[in-house]
Amino acid sequence: MIVTIRTWFVLLLFALPFGSSWAGEYEDTIKIFVNAGESGDFFDKSYGYAIFPTIGKGGIGIGGAHGKGKVYAKGKYVGDTSMSQLTIGFQLGGQAYSQVIFFEDQRAFKEFTSGNFEFGAQATAVAITAGASATASTTGTSAGASGGKNDANTVGKYQKGLAVCTVAKGGLMYEASVGGQKYTYKAKE
Repeated sequence: MIVTIRTWFVLLLFALPFGSSWAGEYEDTIKIFVNAGESGDFFDKSYGYAIFPTIGKGGIGIGGAHGKGKVYAKGKYVGDTSMSQLTIGFQLGGQAYSQVIFFEDQRAFKEFTSGNFEFGAQATAVAITAGASATASTTGTSAGASGGKNDANTVGKYQKGLAVCTVAKGGLMYEASVGGQKYTYKAKE
């Protein structure tokens, strides 16, 4: 038990530097997704989105990930969000990636901003700036691939009102694990 707790804290410390971002990074990340294939179409068609410039992830048997982001509705900044993840299974390495979650309609937006939003289980393999992933979660199943900074990995179309796109930023992570992502939301003051 003590070894597990120590491992978790070491992994969390590893992931924290990847989780920080500054104001200009949000605009740069949005531009990457706007110019990246299929993900660009979602900006005009969605009710809103949550953007995470950098999510840091690491694991050795037990893994964790963390990132901070901003939430937009109808093109306007409305609040802040954070993502935390804990996984258990075969995993080794660390990686950083950008993520955007699109909300198809106001219902999906309200569900995400309710404060207790979660995604479920996953299996992923990401290497340097190229990635391939398959996901099984509370939003359905899907698969995709990304090749670089201008190619976004779109996790299917809208599923239960949400569409998720990721772009690998760097690192190397081998993973076949079970876990979940939990998102928190705080409205802009």
